[in-house]
Amino acid sequence: MCRPPPATPDLPPEHGVRLTAEGAQFSVYAGHARAVEVCLFDTTADGSETERRVPLRHRAHGTWFDIVPGVGVGQRYAFRVDGDWDPDRSLLHNPAKLLLDPYARAVEGGVRLDPAVYAHRVGPDLRGDLWVRDDRDSAPHMPRCVIVEDEFDWGADDFPRHSLTESIIYEVHVKNATRLHPGVPDELRGTYAGLAHPAFVDHLLGLGVTAVELLPVHTFTHEPDVVLRGLTNHWGYNTLGFFAPHAAYASTPDPQGALDEFKTMVKDLHAAGIEVLLDVVYNHTAENAREGMTLSWRGLDQRAYYRVDGRGRDIDVTGCGNTLDLTHPVVARMVLDSLRYWVQECHVDGFRFDLAVALGRGKDDGYDRDHPFLVALRTDPVLSRAKLVAEPWDLGIHGWRTGQFPPPFSEWNDRYRDATRTFWLRDLAASAAGGVGHGVRELATRLAGSQDLFDRHDRGTIASVNFVTAHDGFTLADLTTYDTKHNGANGHSGADGSNDNRSWNHGVEGRTDDPDITAARRRSIRNLLGTLLLSTGVPMLNAGDEMGRSQRGNNNPYSQDNEISWMSWDHEPWQDDLLETTRHLVRLRREHPVLRQRAFFSGRQIHADGSTDLAWFASDGHPMGDRWDGPATHVIQALYDGARLSQQSVLVVVNGSAHAVEVTLPTAPGATAYEMLWDSAEERPAPPSEPVAAGTEVPMAAASMRVWRSTAG
Repeated sequence: MCRPPPATPDLPPEHGVRLTAEGAQFSVYAGHARAVEVCLFDTTADGSETERRVPLRHRAHGTWFDIVPGVGVGQRYAFRVDGDWDPDRSLLHNPAKLLLDPYARAVEGGVRLDPAVYAHRVGPDLRGDLWVRDDRDSAPHMPRCVIVEDEFDWGADDFPRHSLTESIIYEVHVKNATRLHPGVPDELRGTYAGLAHPAFVDHLLGLGVTAVELLPVHTFTHEPDVVLRGLTNHWGYNTLGFFAPHAAYASTPDPQGALDEFKTMVKDLHAAGIEVLLDVVYNHTAENAREGMTLSWRGLDQRAYYRVDGRGRDIDVTGCGNTLDLTHPVVARMVLDSLRYWVQECHVDGFRFDLAVALGRGKDDGYDRDHPFLVALRTDPVLSRAKLVAEPWDLGIHGWRTGQFPPPFSEWNDRYRDATRTFWLRDLAASAAGGVGHGVRELATRLAGSQDLFDRHDRGTIASVNFVTAHDGFTLADLTTYDTKHNGANGHSGADGSNDNRSWNHGVEGRTDDPDITAARRRSIRNLLGTLLLSTGVPMLNAGDEMGRSQRGNNNPYSQDNEISWMSWDHEPWQDDLLETTRHLVRLRREHPVLRQRAFFSGRQIHADGSTDLAWFASDGHPMGDRWDGPATHVIQALYDGARLSQQSVLVVVNGSAHAVEVTLPTAPGATAYEMLWDSAEERPAPPSEPVAAGTEVPMAAASMRVWRSTAG
């Protein structure tokens, strides 16, 4: 471990545990406490557990610390804190409750739901009186922190450092990825080791993935209401510790082994050229609202760690009962320390910040792009070089902030998701029924990089993380199969999950053997994938969409640790075709830099011959002109000029109508003929076509998309 800084009553040491020549130095923040004890747990010869309590004698700036002799790697420990009990003042100290170290780098065991893990008195139904302190010992129902060794043989590991213009992000759940993978040994399926197994890495490389974005791997626990329904929190957005990897994802029960397995996963993925991004949840914790369990932060210092009002009630902008207060320097420091730990000690490449607006709310609860925490991230010499991706919303007032994060942040672009779904599903359904949709203007804006959202502060197209689906919501296959969500398995009587899916079942709800409907659904999937992978910006694939994965219509399977969520590797022929289509589209993107440039298109003349960097044409081959806003306009042609990049130009043609159309290939400077590289009407990619002269009228199938490349004729 790193050598600790000097510990004196005037200068508290770094928070957490550091090994010294004498033993271990413990340091924890509890700014309103009267006493803090570290509890050391050991196992006797007969298998029983003993607890030894050692008072921390020193205090400075709210931090309690001391060196405990004879303590080393492998020691199980936690804290107990005593002080005032005054819920109206957010003082919830209770020495009967075992508290996890917020800086613990390993956590062993889980929280066993019991009234004793509540600091206030509750009954068997887990409801009670918030003002009555509970004296039952929570230790029998709590996990233990474990001191682990930081040393790890990284060998020649190096960060891949892919440019965002080259990136293909693959959002994936550690367990879901390989739980059913036949090429991964049974004992490694659903683990960190399984994710880095050659059988899965080969799949990623075959797709052209440059980065995996892992759903939460910080250690987490399960909400009481979920447990009472007989389910678990499968996604992990319920953090129990910001420094420890979730042990259940390791193939070994040993805490040191779990940490080393995580690091080995990162090392192996790096060796394959794949970056590792973590989905991190610093907006709330597993303690939920004040009525919830006391597991760590609440018992240490509720007033410091959480946003509370003048009567001690939680200010919840996350929908999860509490909100961490990043205006408090101790909380901001904890988050920054956590982020640095994962980069410096675990070699991760970046982060996706869940409900990131909550991290930028100031004392007045409003969002501030220059919030001290965001400034710290942007100026930190380590973190400012990592990939930083914001989920640009939370559930508080004025919580939707897409396009309003500062550089170098990229952002999940929900406007892209909604526009793409609307054009290819909602509007197509309207066209099939004889109606009209919303036209092509919004889709064109998203295809070109969403300049309307991200043009400020020189952010460029890489500020937009484009996605059509993600972990929360329908999969691509389900978007084309269900008009409404089917979430009964979650135990909320189907009330959970979004109702704004912008999906279309193509005439029948759920699975069907009708060949016309299944063919139409597959084409819609290809259209959505084609749009995603050919749009300017940073594409993010939801794991399994490349193989037509279904969640049986469940658009919120956060509690489904079963085959609803696990990726199936037992494919029908159409799924193999879809996989090959996805690979083909990624190759097209990689081979044509004009589709993934960093700067926005100007639309202005860039050559003496009159050509522009991006030109838009209607179905007749003439410029769009004033035809953008017609609701009956379903066809658009986008010509990306590659000459300035010493590349061939690319023509993307979209027909969002439910009817076949005739399209005239545009005549433009430098584009005298085109060869077709992809047609979404085809189940499987075909070789490039023979060149077709510009100005030629060609038939185009209903609801389809094509990619052409300019040739010399």
